[in-house]
Amino acid sequence: MPMHDWTRVSAGAFHTFHTAWITEIARALNNGVLPEGFYAESEQVAGQTGPDVLTLDAEPEWTVRGRTQALESAAATAIIAAPPKVSVTQVASEQEVYAEKRNRLVIRHSSGDDLVAYIEIISAGNKSSRRALDRFLDKACSVIEQGIHLLIIDPFPPGTLDPQGIHGAIWNEIDPAFPFQFPDERRLTLASYCASRPPQAYIEPVAIGGALPGMALFLDPQWYVTVPLESTYAAAWQAIPVRWRRVLAE
Repeated sequence: MPMHDWTRVSAGAFHTFHTAWITEIARALNNGVLPEGFYAESEQVAGQTGPDVLTLDAEPEWTVRGRTQALESAAATAIIAAPPKVSVTQVASEQEVYAEKRNRLVIRHSSGDDLVAYIEIISAGNKSSRRALDRFLDKACSVIEQGIHLLIIDPFPPGTLDPQGIHGAIWNEIDPAFPFQFPDERRLTLASYCASRPPQAYIEPVAIGGALPGMALFLDPQWYVTVPLESTYAAAWQAIPVRWRRVLAE
């Protein structure tokens, strides 16, 4: 199923799809994609960021070796054996870049379930104003700074606030000395961030009408699983009212 032009429908229609897609991604992750000991669940976030998928380690007492063995025996891919196949890879040039930019207090829940990664689908509201975009950038950079991996799906084209897409805006916060530029005419963004030191980004631009590739979701700096975006998108499409499906199909 091709990527649609979501600027053509109402915010409510996209929210319906956004929520359904998050659900389908979580379903796929929890039914065969994630290795034993990991699970995904959605989190309702206040404001315009919408629900995220959380990928969590359900067994916080695992040793590093125990976790590695689980990743080796499951469907996870070692980055040294097969780096993600994307159009652009970026590695931050300085390890201290985050420490220079940000200093904050982080409050964590005491349940013991370690947060490993986020998946976030961008809404138009995330880029509707300078304030909204800055709030999103602060969140994204904070997540990576804390060693939490991140997969961002942006089905909206760049605007005046993000002329090189959402990854361009994020990377300008991480390493402004080496800005991102789209490699071709594709202007929608898929970006997977490995929260290593220095952080690494794997970017695949997509176009309206184009197919969605699988994208890496890092569970560890050396291991990732592939999120099936195409099949989950197609499943979520069924949640859209026929009225809006007709508009998007025109």
